Amino acid sequence: MRMLLLTLAAAAALTAQTHPTVEFNTKSGPLKLTVIKHASFMLEAGGQVVHVDPTSPGNYTGLPQADLILVTDIHGDHNDPKALAAVRKTSSKVIAPKAVAEKLEGAQILANGETTKVGAWTIEAVPMYNLKRGPSEGKLFHDKGRGNGYIVTYGGFRLYISGDTEGIPEMRALKNIDLALVCMNLPYTMTPEEAADAVKAFKPKVATPYHYRESDLSVFEKGLAGSGVQVKLLDWYK
Repeated sequence: MRMLLLTLAAAAALTAQTHPTVEFNTKSGPLKLTVIKHASFMLEAGGQVVHVDPTSPGNYTGLPQADLILVTDIHGDHNDPKALAAVRKTSSKVIAPKAVAEKLEGAQILANGETTKVGAWTIEAVPMYNLKRGPSEGKLFHDKGRGNGYIVTYGGFRLYISGDTEGIPEMRALKNIDLALVCMNLPYTMTPEEAADAVKAFKPKVATPYHYRESDLSVFEKGLAGSGVQVKLLDWYK
């Protein structure tokens, strides 16, 4: 039994190490971001854990459960009840837009423009929506007001999570963003060129593509060359 426990612990540790990670300095100490899959990732700081858009294709073996969970939208690659249950514990706080929260017991509704605090984290819900792309004429993949992007602040460090969106005016008007996680995934959101153009408008210190599937990330990098924005690439599809 002891050997089995040691083997399981070693396997969990090895799995956790396969996730790309990056660490940032904040006024309250280090903030660690762990890539999980597609639009799913984990934040760790001050002994607290935040999971964003947990998804079943992601490997959560060896990863801690959440103190806080953020969900951006209704689609299955963001709102996955099975994955959410896996990372949720009794004390977990879940924040989501109304379209998600009204079907998720115990979730707190946060609408575009609203802000809340959970422990050391400040969570601001911001718009995410399509301007022109949709499944058919007159329809959009993501309607304005249905889903949330988020600005997560910890120790003065401001992280922007775009959610599924095009380069909307609200994104372009953002201020003082330290790290921007920006989607690019046709036909649902935007091209790498469009994403780079939007990022140049609000000039975060660092921009990282996520939710990009088979997009050409070199195009995004080239689009931001000379802009003063540092591009940091992480592998979200290992």
